[in-house]
Amino acid sequence: MGKTKDIILKTVVEISRILLGITFVFSGFVKAIDPLGTTYKIQDYLTSFGLVNFHDIALPISIILCAGEFCLGIFMLFGLYRKWTSRLLFLVMLFMTPLTLYLAIANPVKDCGCFGDALIITNWQTFFKNIVLLACAIVVLIWHQKITNLFTGKFYWFVGLYIIACSIAFCVYSILNEPIIDFRPYKVGADIPKLMTVEEDKAPVFENVFIYEKDGVKKEFTEDNYPWEDSTWVFVDRQSKLIKEGEEPLIRDFSITRLYLNQDRTEIEGEEDITTEVLSDSSYTFLMIAYSLSDMQEDYLSSFEDVNNYAKDHQYKFYCLTSSPRDLILQLEKENITNFDFALSDERSLKTIVRSNPGLILLKNGVVINKWSDRNVPTESYLNKPIEELSIANMPDTKQESKRYLYIVAIILFTPLIVIKLLDALLYHRKSVTDNNNTNEKIN
Repeated sequence: MGKTKDIILKTVVEISRILLGITFVFSGFVKAIDPLGTTYKIQDYLTSFGLVNFHDIALPISIILCAGEFCLGIFMLFGLYRKWTSRLLFLVMLFMTPLTLYLAIANPVKDCGCFGDALIITNWQTFFKNIVLLACAIVVLIWHQKITNLFTGKFYWFVGLYIIACSIAFCVYSILNEPIIDFRPYKVGADIPKLMTVEEDKAPVFENVFIYEKDGVKKEFTEDNYPWEDSTWVFVDRQSKLIKEGEEPLIRDFSITRLYLNQDRTEIEGEEDITTEVLSDSSYTFLMIAYSLSDMQEDYLSSFEDVNNYAKDHQYKFYCLTSSPRDLILQLEKENITNFDFALSDERSLKTIVRSNPGLILLKNGVVINKWSDRNVPTESYLNKPIEELSIANMPDTKQESKRYLYIVAIILFTPLIVIKLLDALLYHRKSVTDNNNTNEKIN
């Protein structure tokens, strides 16, 4: 009976540690792919709590969060420092579970962002997930000694340091480059006009409700029965009521308002909404994405100027999209004289399109043909032919690229660990054999 109980307990502990490990590894990895996306989500939280002044520390927090989750998950799966790992996981879940309950009730942010853009779940779903994980954390906390460890204690420190170093290095790489897997709606191949709409039968249904007042009494009417002919009713307000829930378009609030500068580029003479024009252009259009000109990295600004000159020489459109104030745009032109055609767009949309500030995308018929971070923008020496004759006009196979990057990451992370495991097993086996031989000699 006791043996059966031990087997059941061991099974429960192993299932709990696997659930915790896999969840934390997946959560940490998909966020480490896009730490800037996690940074923006943290800033959303700080804004909702009235802590806007702490936006500057959102990026370091993001790196700690991404790397920390991944490392805790790996440590749990490998059985490294079982006692302290189980304690840390318990403390994390003890903090996150009531927090996600508050988020589910107050709903200050639409989704928690716990799985980045890879898997978006509601705040209530996040809370229920955390209930399960908290239960698993309690199990491994109490019976951490039953967790199977893959390495002996002599190699813990090396394996632990290596995993931490790899996690932080991967976060830094992802900050400097576009995500190796793009889960965003503006990924290469995305048809922006199509993603801005939903099928009519799948769209949410709203009904206009008219509020009229008569003799001090307010009453709601629909479009079919409101008292438009009865002058004794006084119109008060009109509201839109959700009748049937439906799908929301993946892309919202995307617009391009072009700014026309005077010849000296010291004043803005006019503005025009060119969203439809850009998204329906059958030729190629370059969009430089710089959501904040004041925070923009200017090290590669000359590369964007080269692309702009190339576009003008070959009659392609080039716009610099920003959400910066107009006076800041004029100040940039005064200091740098870029000769960009500037346009205004929504800040959140720009941050979603490209993570680097600035970045570049290539459109044709509203489809994202290619995109680059600032350090990977095509150089002047490369842009020596019409786009049709260059490889950038060919939409890259992002699925194959993502697989290749994943293979490289897996090789870098796991190859040294496999070598260490073999070395660990060899040394441990030799030690066991030596100890057994010594014991047998003493007996004899």
